[in-house]
Order: sequence, then C-alpha cells, then structure tokens
Amino acid sequence: MYAVIETGGKQYTVQEGDLVKVEKLDANEGDAVTFDKVLLVARDGEINVGKPYVNDAKVEAKVLKQAKAKKVIVYKFKAKKNERKKKGHRQPYTLVEIGKLA
Repeated sequence: MYAVIETGGKQYTVQEGDLVKVEKLDANEGDAVTFDKVLLVARDGEINVGKPYVNDAKVEAKVLKQAKAKKVIVYKFKAKKNERKKKGHRQPYTLVEIGKLA
C-alpha cells in the first residue's frame, strides 16, 4: 500500500513507516501533521487516481526533526575580470515519519 502526496510544491511516494524529508512545515518536533493533498492511493492491487486529488484520502505523519540540509556552495566567476563571488545556502527541511494512510 502506497500513496503519492503533494507538499511544498513537490510530490512524494510514501508508504507506512517511511522517513521523508519535505520542505519546511510550520510544526514543532513531535507534532502530528496530516497531508490531505493525496494524488494517488494504491492498495490491494487497486489504484485510485484523483482529479487532481483523491476525495476523503489523507496521510498522517509525525514530525521527527526540523533541520537544515548540507551547505550548497554557489560560486560565480568571470574570467579575466578579477570578479569572484562565493555564497553558501542551507535549505531548511522537516523530517517526517509516515504513519497511517487513510
């Protein structure tokens, strides 16, 4: 049994017990969150596809951690101009554990 959910402008294929890094959610560690934008539900060989979302389908999850990803270096360089720019970026994310697929 699996589902495809949408959150933070991205789509994720999830099953019960999965750990998923999603775009930062406004929730504290230990909170329960519900994803109600479910695009597809597959159970017992039967696939239910929404238009665009499946009615009465939701995925429950628990927030495990709020953190930042590894640093990504952005380096701009222009040859023969002595022009260099170095920046770093750490994208925030929320680690969730998928619970019940309803």
